[in-house]
Amino acid sequence: MQRWISALTLTMMLAGVAVAQTPAQNPIDRVVEAGYMSRTTGGDFRESEFLSRAELASILVRSFQLSDRTPPNPNRIQVRDVPSNHWAYSDIQTVLRTGVMTGYRDNLFFPEQRVSRAEAFSIFAQAYGVFQFPEQTIAEVLSQYPDSAQIPTWAQKSMATALYEGFVNTDAENRINPSLPMTRGDMAFALSRYLDRLEQPR
Repeated sequence: MQRWISALTLTMMLAGVAVAQTPAQNPIDRVVEAGYMSRTTGGDFRESEFLSRAELASILVRSFQLSDRTPPNPNRIQVRDVPSNHWAYSDIQTVLRTGVMTGYRDNLFFPEQRVSRAEAFSIFAQAYGVFQFPEQTIAEVLSQYPDSAQIPTWAQKSMATALYEGFVNTDAENRINPSLPMTRGDMAFALSRYLDRLEQPR
């Protein structure tokens, strides 16, 4: 999915003018209330727990209503390591058929594999809709972060969208930490900012 952005907003960003954003409060409570993520029966959110590819697929299908999209590929995709009785089988089929996520060679998905922050935020941006920024704009967005050179080339365009929209939680030194594993807390932050966009679109 691709998104287009207004010339005015883009001009403001390039000029260094902050585009108004409403800070998300209590991101975990917000995303749980929205039904995007859940707590355990004991009320624990497991904020520091790493996300697997299967969990990421399930969260994105639910949050972005991917099942309602018309997939480019209408046929079931054969995935050797995700049998039909896998708990996330349907969601994994949805992200593959819509192109939000891709598999690996030999028809593998690696559902239990941890996902890095660069990969997860890039996939998040794919579900949201990647802005068609020119290369210069992508470079300028990424240049604001001291470790952006660690973002893989294939992820830079979608990461520029995620960063521009405020979906990425950075550390005290404004680092992205793209190679670190994505946590449930990271995802809650991104989803709370997504809720901000739904409530106050540009």
